[in-house]
Amino acid sequence: MLVFRQLFDATSSTYTYLLGDRDAGEALLIDPVFEQARRDGALLRELDLRLVATLETHVHADHVTGAWLHRQRSGSRIAVAAASGAQGIDLPLHDGDRVAFGRRHVQARATPGHTDGCMSFVLDDETMAFTGDTLLIRGCGRTDFQQGDPAALYRSVRGRILSLPATCLLYPAHDYSGRTVTTVDEERRFNPRFGGDSSETDFIGYMNNLGLPHPKQMDVAVPVNLRCGRPESDAMAPAEPSWAPLTWTFAGLWEIQPEALEDLRTPVQVVDVRTPEEYHGPLGHLRGAVLLPMDTLASRVGELDPARPVVTVCRSGARSAQAATLLGKAGFAQVANLAGGMLRWRARGHAVEGGAL
Repeated sequence: MLVFRQLFDATSSTYTYLLGDRDAGEALLIDPVFEQARRDGALLRELDLRLVATLETHVHADHVTGAWLHRQRSGSRIAVAAASGAQGIDLPLHDGDRVAFGRRHVQARATPGHTDGCMSFVLDDETMAFTGDTLLIRGCGRTDFQQGDPAALYRSVRGRILSLPATCLLYPAHDYSGRTVTTVDEERRFNPRFGGDSSETDFIGYMNNLGLPHPKQMDVAVPVNLRCGRPESDAMAPAEPSWAPLTWTFAGLWEIQPEALEDLRTPVQVVDVRTPEEYHGPLGHLRGAVLLPMDTLASRVGELDPARPVVTVCRSGARSAQAATLLGKAGFAQVANLAGGMLRWRARGHAVEGGAL
């Protein structure tokens, strides 16, 4: 079974795509973003997929890739066009190469024009293709820097992408208007730069007169992306929490498992956000837990020390997840939710105060 997810980075308007083979438990990420590596890793873990490779549609000028960071964290390989000139590539791609994930694969198609190293990735059954900046929804990438060539881009789009089956779904690297997907047929008919009776001459004239400013992150992003996202120093990689063994969730918060909390030697503030009746009820409560019911937490955060780590607790982990988010917004930098709440804590035989035996 194919697993597909379209993920979005709001800062750069970049789409990252996850493709997975559920049966084999393997996955690819196309165009990962450095700042979103933690999010992507959480999704892979929750879907029980192992990342085998990250793929770049080109050397990006508007964001830093997460390829190197994923390789550091999961051992995934970095796949980039050999023509890109990037350093640190594990899988230098050429036209026609395949990158497998389980029993599925994508085929790399050289589609230069936006940059020399642009590649589009076509799913094995040609039902989906990932076009990077070569073809956007009703548009395309610019051709005025990074080896841009409007004639080459026109030929790439018409010959390598719009030649796919009419129903093939096309997914770009960016969209700035909230659009998520198009089809070959739609772009043949409605793309003002390539569709209808447009010609290569028309396209070149259009592209040579765009007059766009250079991307704001270009001077930062391009040099780093030519190193596949590796910072100048490994110490510049995002730091993981050191006060406890935590897991980042796709919901966007840190969690701690009952066993990790039980064994923790770091002094923490355990905040129970249930009602007083629940706190003193059958499930009991953690030793030393402070009762701050969810409906009073916002007005009582001053009772907590923001310099010390906090673990939030409730019955199942739902209310306490909300509490962890609230505390994070209130300036608490070290906050984790107890995964599974008191139900999991009790089910795994950990000690409580009060409660029924």
